[in-house]
Amino acid sequence: MSARDCILVTGGYGYVGSHFARAAHAGGSKVVVLDDLSAGTRPTLPADVVFVRGDIADRELVPSVLREHRVTGIAHFAGKIQVGESVQKPQLYFDGNLVKSLALLDSVLAGEVRTFLFSSTAAVYGMPDVVPIPETAATKPINPYGASKLAIEHALEAYGVAHGLRWAALRYFNAAGAHADGSLRESHEPETHLLPLVIDAALGRRPPLTVFGTDYPTRDGTCIRDYVHVDDLAAAHLAALDALDQGVPVAATNLGSASGFSVREVLDTAQSVLGKPVPHTFGARRAGDPAVLLASNARAQELLHWRPVRSELATIIEDAARSRM
Repeated sequence: MSARDCILVTGGYGYVGSHFARAAHAGGSKVVVLDDLSAGTRPTLPADVVFVRGDIADRELVPSVLREHRVTGIAHFAGKIQVGESVQKPQLYFDGNLVKSLALLDSVLAGEVRTFLFSSTAAVYGMPDVVPIPETAATKPINPYGASKLAIEHALEAYGVAHGLRWAALRYFNAAGAHADGSLRESHEPETHLLPLVIDAALGRRPPLTVFGTDYPTRDGTCIRDYVHVDDLAAAHLAALDALDQGVPVAATNLGSASGFSVREVLDTAQSVLGKPVPHTFGARRAGDPAVLLASNARAQELLHWRPVRSELATIIEDAARSRM
């Protein structure tokens, strides 16, 4: 059996999870979404995608879902993602991300599923010493969000040794864009991600942006970040499941563009795409903001035969804007 025969997608109503669920369905997989709806969104997914409302730590519900639907692979997207909140409320992040993930793993191990795909984060690296960042870089998270994700990765590695779990932890940087038909989009409250804030500011839905820092050692003085289209991320996750089926030791693998765009470039491209200026002001640097964060994607190319194909900045903004019109 293939891990893609029936995939349980935890957090499948979230931003990246919903795009993955739709891509997996389009690829012929049976998809079961497990989501507690704590994010308050219910995206549009195909009618035959099974939805189960519940908690990943429910030790009665999860095993019953695995048995009933004969799940063959897990794609784990559920969790808390707000960096600032994690600093203020670390207990929520170690419980919601780590403790609940361990309960999910116990339910998985009690059954017959041995393929586990984890949606991780570049936050595990903290302030990197080298860019583009390779997977061999030191993992030194600087907030509880990144620390909780890294702890899950450590657990997966140990479960692989002890129980033969085939696992992948895909570390991505800035997920961006939206489904090309506009039916799926990024939606967080409070919204902290740059691209939706830029688009909404241009459309008059939010106040002017503040650009934090214009004196970084970059090509235009503003921070450079690695943006990857959410459809490219979904494709990478499917490729990872296929690789795990083939016995490839995917483990921790970066998903990035290996290039990157500055804040000024994002503003200029958004103005060009939208035909509207993006109201903004300039402020001082924020503490803890590195000048450049870029991923090396050499490992993803080698193991997953993946590289981003929709991650040009104009494409990302066009798709994101279409979903917000």
